[in-house]
Amino acid sequence: MDEVILEMSDKMEKSIEAYRRELSRIRTGRASLSLLDGVKVEAYGSSMPLNQVATLTIPESRMIVIQPWDAQQVSAIEKAIHASDIGLTPNSDGKVIRLMIPQLTEERRKEMVKQVKKISEEYRVAVRNSRREAIDTLKKLKNDKQLPEDDFFRLQDEAQQETDRFIKQIDSIMAEKEKEMMEV
Repeated sequence: MDEVILEMSDKMEKSIEAYRRELSRIRTGRASLSLLDGVKVEAYGSSMPLNQVATLTIPESRMIVIQPWDAQQVSAIEKAIHASDIGLTPNSDGKVIRLMIPQLTEERRKEMVKQVKKISEEYRVAVRNSRREAIDTLKKLKNDKQLPEDDFFRLQDEAQQETDRFIKQIDSIMAEKEKEMMEV
């Protein structure tokens, strides 16, 4: 019976990891290599992640430098960056590509905070769905007389406590990201 709660906690933990990954892709005005995580480059006849065809570095707080291992891949990398939805324009000298991270306007920051809040709510719903699934499983066990009623209520309380803990975690991550985005 406790396995149901453990499985629920595991799903919630995975939701938190996915939430962190998704938030790391949102631009904050500072350079971060995670901005380029979703960029795929057409190279050598297949689609490859950018970090597998070039060296990525952050020499300054608002610049990412991309140095392709093969100089012939510069145009393919530029094309991939343009095609992605990161909203950055690559500057190339034929050997190295520079991505300048522009300073965010107040309006854009507020817009991005709204986006973060929307994503946060989606992950809160995912956590609550995990709780609902666990409680449904517990109800089924109780109705099949495999789980005493006292244990059912105890496990239901545990599920709620776990849910509250994960939702607090989402809220604190969101507050941290919001603070980072509103920093000038």
